[in-house]
Amino acid sequence: MNFRRSAAALAAAVAVIGSAAPAVADTSAGPSPSSPALPAGLYGTTDPQYDGVWRQSLALLAQHTVDVRPAAKAVDWLTGQQCADGSFAAFRAEPGKACDAKLMVDTNSTAAAVQALAALGGHDTVTGKAVSWLKSVQNKDGGWGYTPGGPSDTNSTSVVIGALAAVGQKPESVVKDGKSPYDALLTFALPCSGDGAGSFAYQPDKKGKLAANADATAAAVVAALGQGMAPKGNAKGAKARCEDSGKPSPDRAAANGASYLAQAVAKDGHLTSSLPGATDQPDFGNTADTVVALAAQSGPAQAQKPLKWLEKNSEAWAKQSGPAAYAQLVFAAYAADADPHDFGGVDLVERLNATGPAPESVGKEGAGDIAKDNSTYGVWWTVGVFLVAGIGIGFLLSGRKKQGQP
Repeated sequence: MNFRRSAAALAAAVAVIGSAAPAVADTSAGPSPSSPALPAGLYGTTDPQYDGVWRQSLALLAQHTVDVRPAAKAVDWLTGQQCADGSFAAFRAEPGKACDAKLMVDTNSTAAAVQALAALGGHDTVTGKAVSWLKSVQNKDGGWGYTPGGPSDTNSTSVVIGALAAVGQKPESVVKDGKSPYDALLTFALPCSGDGAGSFAYQPDKKGKLAANADATAAAVVAALGQGMAPKGNAKGAKARCEDSGKPSPDRAAANGASYLAQAVAKDGHLTSSLPGATDQPDFGNTADTVVALAAQSGPAQAQKPLKWLEKNSEAWAKQSGPAAYAQLVFAAYAADADPHDFGGVDLVERLNATGPAPESVGKEGAGDIAKDNSTYGVWWTVGVFLVAGIGIGFLLSGRKKQGQP
């Protein structure tokens, strides 16, 4: 979820797009002796000035998704970044110092922190203050910009919708001047005819024209479904088609956006991005977001092509880019019913955990439904082994009951 839009954050975009970019620090390793001391509890070893709260939030949320209990000091670092009014900045070098007008707080960092802390539980005061602040800076069109008072954009509005959903609030009920976040989101949706059919724009240009943006589209699809950054795939999903019939609705816009994304990855299995003066190259982060969006809307089966591409090609990118990248891949695996412990031969959970303080506990089998699937498989494999060995299945099941097992 590449929602950060400050000019400073974009300066590091080369490292985030693809493995063909110039090498950057390996964030899975410790800092070099010459590096400045990093805050205790922080994930990653690169300068957190522009993405500290963002990457920490994604890391913690991804760990929760795969049944990992993060270190207390990692959670404390994130909660300690909050300003008195409830907002978060990208990074506060001196959290003991009161936030002032010079500190640029933003909706994206704040909403990401809400999603992570709400998932972990036990942080209602922090998330409550953050959501109150987000509501206080909602624009009259119902949406949010990156900074308070800035024009609404698809990505910022989407990550805030995810935060509202994370704390149990209905996004459609959060209104400003009669407009909800969904009203704002729909204004960025392109029709099902012409270039970029069904997609979302980041923002209209100076003439009010909308241009397709895959990053914004992936964010909007998930948000239009009322979900956050780590949704589970839609088990009842059907292949999305783009349709303009009837009154525009979030559900229809989500299906249209998923249709656009499916076409965008149909040929090569990935999205492509380019920077000024650079050749086109694979966009790993937005491809991961596309997997999440397709699975959330249309089901895991519809996300398999980009998922398989990521399994084969994303290892070097994630190693270079650090905890947020590993988190994005965990979200993709979780949404598309893949195993984050064996993602193209890579244990994403182990790699993510290694970028920060050791977790307090690690789930035995991984996350949620994956754990259930694995344990079910293990039971039947064990049954088969015992049968081959000549031990009756009745004896086996009887033994399990005596031990209190299901």
